[in-house]
Amino acid sequence: MEITKFCSAKTLDFGRTTLLYFLVGLFFHECTSSSASSTEQSSKAKENINVCSTPKANIDYKSLQNNANPAVLQMLNFPKTVSHISLTEPQFFPKNKGAKNIPAEMVLIPAGNVRIGDKDGFAHELPQFWASVESFLMDKSPVTIGQFRAFIKATNYQTEADKFGNAGVINDETGKSWTLLDGANWEYPLGKNHPKAEDNHPVTQVSWNDANAYAKWAGKRLPCEIEWEHAARNAKNNRTKYPWGNEIQAKGKWNANIWQGKFPLNNFVEDKYAYTSPVGIFGKTALGLTDMSGNVWQWTSNKKFNYESLFKKDISEIALTEEYAERGGSFLCEPTWCHGYRVSGRSSSSSETSLFHLGFRCVKDIN
Repeated sequence: MEITKFCSAKTLDFGRTTLLYFLVGLFFHECTSSSASSTEQSSKAKENINVCSTPKANIDYKSLQNNANPAVLQMLNFPKTVSHISLTEPQFFPKNKGAKNIPAEMVLIPAGNVRIGDKDGFAHELPQFWASVESFLMDKSPVTIGQFRAFIKATNYQTEADKFGNAGVINDETGKSWTLLDGANWEYPLGKNHPKAEDNHPVTQVSWNDANAYAKWAGKRLPCEIEWEHAARNAKNNRTKYPWGNEIQAKGKWNANIWQGKFPLNNFVEDKYAYTSPVGIFGKTALGLTDMSGNVWQWTSNKKFNYESLFKKDISEIALTEEYAERGGSFLCEPTWCHGYRVSGRSSSSSETSLFHLGFRCVKDIN
């Protein structure tokens, strides 16, 4: 499907309730997320829609403590690989464990201290903070249709999109709105009236719960945001915009599968892919990762949180969401308005959400 337009509004038909959410502020430059509750799916079921946030943060640093509030860390439940979260660089170096028999689909992410966020970034990327990250293994690319099919065959697992009978896609008849399309699922992410997804493309239309079920079956887990950004910065605290450097194009070729053209009017598809692309062909990093920018958003293990909340002294001021953070951007991100494909870019959705531009990759601890 050649997508040439994007939504100016989003209509979600939930059976008993139809909710209409208008996109506002398209002149801003950063995509975050908002949500609409589904009474049919559950009281907490939400569907992600992209909106644009004010690109400025007004942070009162005097009200913050240097070290992360333990109460917040407990809420976020970061893995044991992550420690020493603070506003100043830790005087500590994490364990750099070696790994034997690394699975062919994974790479070793070395230990290191990483500064999360971007000093020139948007409100949800500030304040910058430091964390120590032990070495771990990470999938080279997002989980593919073929890999997910093996999981389904082995377990007879039913995804939430299959249970609900629909999933989120752009209405390709009008090209202007998101819709919960009946029959859309991981095998037919664009709906049953489109071809079945190819095995070498990233799996989409999988919820956070689905992604966790796959990860558990595979003996892995989802990365937290800190691990994801540490890996995207090549475990060296690189301060580049993208995992490979500062240029989205090199020698006339795109380094990521993103939107090319005037958003939301048209997509020139200069990278040859209007939808997802086969994993492994865009944006290879020094560590051997691909598709860390563009192609599909990727679920992470933690709920999205305000970075400032990490360092609040008063726990009553802590702001956490009920949505889970996503990283990496997607084929729908266009450079003049959506910068989600930057290393520090963020979005979020509820745990039940399934979308045609949202997938995941896994990590594994080194014992």
